[in-house]
Amino acid sequence: MNRNARTLALAVLSLSASVAHAQTDEPQQPTTRPPARETLETRYPGTTFGTPAPTPWPGVFEVRMGPRTVYTDATGRYFLFGHLVDLTAQRDLTEERERASHRIDFSALPLADAIRTVRGDGSRVVAVFSDPDCPFCERLEAELGKVANVTVHTFLFPIASLHLKARDRAVHVWCSGNRAKAWQALMTRGANPKARTCAHPIDRNIALANRLRIEGTPTLIAGDGRVLQGAATAAQIEAWLERTVASAHTDVPKEVRP
Repeated sequence: MNRNARTLALAVLSLSASVAHAQTDEPQQPTTRPPARETLETRYPGTTFGTPAPTPWPGVFEVRMGPRTVYTDATGRYFLFGHLVDLTAQRDLTEERERASHRIDFSALPLADAIRTVRGDGSRVVAVFSDPDCPFCERLEAELGKVANVTVHTFLFPIASLHLKARDRAVHVWCSGNRAKAWQALMTRGANPKARTCAHPIDRNIALANRLRIEGTPTLIAGDGRVLQGAATAAQIEAWLERTVASAHTDVPKEVRP
């Protein structure tokens, strides 16, 4: 074989090897089947998982891992921690999922540590975590006053990092002769309660909010465990309370139970 023939043969072999290598390295089509929950729990003992579900991103599956939403592949080996965002639709899919999956066991709430207000027949229930110095909480109280047939359980939750006097006001409200009346007077008319001290649940309420991952006020909890944040209007609260929700919810993390 002459020199030119050898050169041509080597070139063909090199090209063939490159094509074969490229074919071998071609990415496989992503599977549409998520890993089984049992597979994840076996691979990572001691970690609580929900049931993996598909996402709009082929081959990527969302799963509750403890108190958070994370993403994994079909094997359960690789994980992504962060937010999945649909830039075209301008939607944070992770945040939407977090809101939908963050439920709290209402029946386990220590309602004795809350101020109870009954409106109408009180047939519907809602718990509210509220800061006495929070302007959005004041706005919410005005709207809650327009909602009929509801029992409101208000957990006084002062956020000292934002409102230095909130804890003292919360204690004064709780130690008033009529807590519900003192609370309404403060939040709707700006009437400060008299300074009083007594045994109170304020510190327990703060610890409870931390366990439930409640970081801001106002935060509302419906009887079925759904969470609504912010100063919603009366119409929004009505629609939220009336929403039909499936009673079975198997993937509620233990961390959101009191």
